[in-house]
Amino acid sequence: MNRIYIKNAVIHTETDGMIQGSLLVENQVIKAIYEEEMTPPQEATVIDGGGRHLIPGFIDGHIHGAAGSDVMDATEEALDTMAMALPKEGTTSFLATTITQAPENTDNALANAAAYESKRGQAEMIGVHLEGPFIETSKKGAQPLEHIMEPNTEQFDEWQRLSGNNIKTVTMAPELDKTGEFIRHAAASGVNVSAGHTDAGFESIKQAIPYGLRQVTHLCNAMNGIHHRDIGAVGAAFQLNELRAELIADGIHVSPEMLELIFFNMGSERLILITDAMRAKCLQPGYYDLGGQSVRVTDDRATLHNGSLAGSILKMRDGARQMLRLENATIGSVVQMASENPAKQLNMYHRKGSIKAGKDADLLLVDDDLTVTHTICRGVLANQEDK
Repeated sequence: MNRIYIKNAVIHTETDGMIQGSLLVENQVIKAIYEEEMTPPQEATVIDGGGRHLIPGFIDGHIHGAAGSDVMDATEEALDTMAMALPKEGTTSFLATTITQAPENTDNALANAAAYESKRGQAEMIGVHLEGPFIETSKKGAQPLEHIMEPNTEQFDEWQRLSGNNIKTVTMAPELDKTGEFIRHAAASGVNVSAGHTDAGFESIKQAIPYGLRQVTHLCNAMNGIHHRDIGAVGAAFQLNELRAELIADGIHVSPEMLELIFFNMGSERLILITDAMRAKCLQPGYYDLGGQSVRVTDDRATLHNGSLAGSILKMRDGARQMLRLENATIGSVVQMASENPAKQLNMYHRKGSIKAGKDADLLLVDDDLTVTHTICRGVLANQEDK
């Protein structure tokens, strides 16, 4: 039986707030939380928290690749490479995210995800985020134009079948679904429908909510910003409480000043931190592939030849740190944005996103600056090398 006993930690619990105490992991789950130090069980690995924060692992609901691999590579090795790299930045679960591509390439990526089995001690692939191809061409960003298509329920159903019913989020342009047929269809099957790569104004977003729209993809990017005559998709995220919004908090996709404005208007209750990272994350600057396109990667960003941003090289820990610098932000705020909200949005809060007995033992020990010293993925201590 695999046991880990963590003592002397500030534990951010789901039900009792922050407590100074200890925690027992048994096999893959949190067995018990104690407000005092107990005698460790026999054969338990003992970790002294040193007064650091014990928080739930981060969930990245939008990531294309890392460490030289990409979801569209459609191989077990590619997903393994990502899953091995992510715990170092505090990510214990992720959605393997596709990019608009030729249908046969998407077929292969989804079939590969269906066959993939997450390994112990690695970040768990908890599903697929289908980003495109049902998007607006004028807001395509780094999505290849030639493979964009209108919302199509039959194509979506075929991809869901190939994925083994693992598509958990679909990013689409709601203004292209004028009757709401596609959104209703996807939402009725339990899929998280997210507005992204969209030219929709405020009213179009608002009208899509009764159909089942529940999220906005990478807020501020590939959508209409706030204008004094139409507050656009960004304003809709601010105003409509039914929506949560993804956020790439690297200070590049969204400026630090805009991050302040977003956090002031939405708080931590409706924000979901993501990376939108591509294969160059964790690698040296150079040229890399994203969806068949050459991407130039520097020390802090990834761009197409025309200068458009092409995903990111952001690590979850660094996005969380960026948010922690904002006025009135706390480690509790970060937990809500990076762990709790994504779990709730994906209907996985019964398993993940908080520290409670019976839930998956996805845990991080971090200091006040969110430096990750220990990552536990489903009860197994992962490789640690915080850079």
